[in-house]
Amino acid sequence: MGATLPMLLTAGAGFLLAVLWFDLMFDVQARRLDDADGDACLASIADYYRRVTIEAYPANLLVGLVMLITVAGSVVQLVRAPAGRGRALVALLLVAIPVVVAATRVLPNAMRLGARTGTLLVQGELARAIWRDHVLCVIAILAFLVLQLY
Repeated sequence: MGATLPMLLTAGAGFLLAVLWFDLMFDVQARRLDDADGDACLASIADYYRRVTIEAYPANLLVGLVMLITVAGSVVQLVRAPAGRGRALVALLLVAIPVVVAATRVLPNAMRLGARTGTLLVQGELARAIWRDHVLCVIAILAFLVLQLY
């Protein structure tokens, strides 16, 4: 295993954190959806998700590929870590849970929001749900990264 697998997992986590950071720069506008400029904030968030989930094909597949590689590497780390199995299991959960959340909730919600389907109220709820899920994902991926580094 050597240093190669931890370096791969650290790089994967760093990439995913960078993607989440960009997403959060738009998601944070969901706090202002009830303000006077709420419609403009919602349009900004929706436009971003249209670009990154619908219009960015095939480049948007890179995020999913990195997620899969990072989860698969974490499984390998768990199998190869007889002395640190507990830590490796925690690390696997910290990366697998956000990946499942992204695949089952964030991506479908982001695509719906990017397509601007539904009422403004529904779109606002999608934006808030994406924001909440991304905050959870950032915390989990950051904790995963810390485990890989220390």
